[in-house]
Amino acid sequence: MKKMQHAHAALPLRYEHLLFAGLFMSSIQFRDALPTDASRCYQIESSAYEGDEAATLEKIRTRINQYPEGFLLLEIEGEVVGFINSGCAYEVVMSDEEFKELVGHSADAPNVVIMSVVLDPRHQGKGYSTLLMKNFVARMKAFGKKTIHLMCKDRHVELYRRMGYEYVQPSASDHGGMAWHEMVMSLR
Repeated sequence: MKKMQHAHAALPLRYEHLLFAGLFMSSIQFRDALPTDASRCYQIESSAYEGDEAATLEKIRTRINQYPEGFLLLEIEGEVVGFINSGCAYEVVMSDEEFKELVGHSADAPNVVIMSVVLDPRHQGKGYSTLLMKNFVARMKAFGKKTIHLMCKDRHVELYRRMGYEYVQPSASDHGGMAWHEMVMSLR
């Protein structure tokens, strides 16, 4: 745990006067989620995902409480506008629905499994998801993680490839009644 705290402290969490994607942003902050953030995160998740693919408020609370280091928030001007949440596993089975409730999660495990990458729809298309992902990847590298796994829809496969993920396979998961694709990034 001491190693994680030290690595976490070394990461830049605040960017002042950042020029990104042609936009001037005066205050962007990355931070761990707190229990008090659950309702706002649920609101964002529900507005950005289709149908049953959004996590419930209870699942979001569980993820924040059990692994806050893997639940990274993006704030702009003090407002939470997006987040990435994850868990860690020794053996990754992307179609394991119980893992979405962190059943089998171990913070010490070397493999990170992203469950949500989500931005408030009002802030999509501005480059914030790329900035959020870059910060998340740097954080997981600092924690000494080996890989990051995620599932995405067809339309996001190329986006994640550009971010450094490799395509693995179509997923056996039918989460939310949708077709998914598994991707992985090696951190070593």
